[in-house]
Amino acid sequence: MRRLTTAGLVLACLLSQMPATRAQQAQGARVAAAAGAATSARFPAERSAAERITAEEMKEILYTIASDEFAGRDTPSPGLDKTAQFIADRLKKLKVKPAGDNGSYFQHIALSKTEVDRAHSTAQLGASSFRIGVDFLPAGRASGDTEAPLVYAGYGWVIKSRNLNPYEGVDVRDRIVVVSGDGVAPPPGVAVNGLRPGDWESPISYAQKNGARALVLVPRNFDRYWRFGAFRIAQATYSVPRLEGATSDDEEEGQPAAPAAGLVSIIPSRAMLDALFAGEQLDGASVLRLAQATTAGEHPKAFALKADKRLRLSLKLAVTEASTQNVVGVLEGKDSKLKREYVALGAHYDHVGASAASGCRPVGEDTICNGADDDGSGTTALLTMAEAFSKGPRPQRSILFVWHAGEEKGLWGSDYFTHYPTVPLAQVVAQLNIDMIGRSKKAGDTNPANKMLTGPNEIYVIGSRMMSTQLADLNEAVNRDYLNLKYNYHYDEPNDPERLFYRSDHFNYAKHGVPIIFYFDGVHEDYHKPTDSPDKIDYQKMQSIARTVFILASELANAPARPVVDRQIPAENLSR
Repeated sequence: MRRLTTAGLVLACLLSQMPATRAQQAQGARVAAAAGAATSARFPAERSAAERITAEEMKEILYTIASDEFAGRDTPSPGLDKTAQFIADRLKKLKVKPAGDNGSYFQHIALSKTEVDRAHSTAQLGASSFRIGVDFLPAGRASGDTEAPLVYAGYGWVIKSRNLNPYEGVDVRDRIVVVSGDGVAPPPGVAVNGLRPGDWESPISYAQKNGARALVLVPRNFDRYWRFGAFRIAQATYSVPRLEGATSDDEEEGQPAAPAAGLVSIIPSRAMLDALFAGEQLDGASVLRLAQATTAGEHPKAFALKADKRLRLSLKLAVTEASTQNVVGVLEGKDSKLKREYVALGAHYDHVGASAASGCRPVGEDTICNGADDDGSGTTALLTMAEAFSKGPRPQRSILFVWHAGEEKGLWGSDYFTHYPTVPLAQVVAQLNIDMIGRSKKAGDTNPANKMLTGPNEIYVIGSRMMSTQLADLNEAVNRDYLNLKYNYHYDEPNDPERLFYRSDHFNYAKHGVPIIFYFDGVHEDYHKPTDSPDKIDYQKMQSIARTVFILASELANAPARPVVDRQIPAENLSR
């Protein structure tokens, strides 16, 4: 699962709490289920199929893909490619139909690889010199040399229907433009989804069209960029060029969505930001505060910084091509009409590799983050569900399996798949996302890092009522009549500070109108560390959750109608 973000408000719904008497009944049911007792006679065929999903097989798979041999499955990396082939080979044996590109299991994603020439990348403001990696970071893929006075553009967005135009009376031609934000995501309280073409202009587009020389971007998650800034420029960074032309909502885990290739762009440090705004009507702290705002507020007007301030930038970058892939398979339904619809099951098979630059936090001499729980557990669950489905009974609708790449880099794989789906996205009736289902909080555990970790028969259920009441009700009914796990809805609370709804691949499906459910065990002490290892996994818990999701997917695939979407997520929440 991707790291915590600090931008925007969470859209969530209020759910009633389980009464104590029902909780006691549920506990009794869970004990019975653990002993092999059935709680209901519903869906006997699906129950029998679900029993093919076993803790023993899950353990065997997870010990393989979470081994050092796969080197932490960073995106892109040989270890991730090896994992993709491992998944594809198993799907082929199961006779799951390839649903990637050109009859393969792989949906290829072209990447742009950027490397920094540190010796020839500098900045100067008057007598002050700034070093790349210490005082500024590249924010795009453009190289070049420029020197110019500066303009602060606030958020920099022009929205005609909202009478927002911060540039009135200010010319950005032959200037370097400073923006509070990444230049791609709209400011708080402003949505561009649904607006007419020509009704709005992003600061990046405006700067290019009006002759600006360069951009200085102050992204919302500023501190996170700088926490790993020195590491990031020490090795190559990657972006997905094809997504840069699509509506973007992402600005974390790597770099902001890059400005177009012709405009040199940087992210300043706090010290550099303070130097740029020393003696101005806004100081550096105010510019940063505006960038980090999470609610609609002031939209400052642009103003030229003092005429004697001229920033000289020299940025040298080498840009080459690279690639990664989603892994996609389809088990076709048996109904001649309903098989054209899909129940999507998803997990991300990448993790954070073996370097601090990619997000792995070493422990002692161990530098490989194997990602057993995150998200080896989800990757494994999908494989065992594919096997269970492949052996029958075949459901009415088709089952779509997608192992997403690049989730840790900013939900790349799911963003790519939902923009360029290999099956008609309008025919996907629901998406069930499994991201971390393998860890359990032990009795007596007082470690604060495990405070939000769920117990052995408990799982967080996120977003189930955000779009479809029917989907949420069916999810509860299946659980109640099957293993009766404890469903914890904590992260559906309004204003969830951890913003879990936005942090995994289901979010991109929700943006495209597909109702979703996200299953998650909770952040724990080994999150994004080499100690997230397969020996710490609760395989019985994984088995229970995977079987429950399998039953739900079966019910969705055999239902006479797709779940009704009776709630819409406001556009402003979809742009984060």
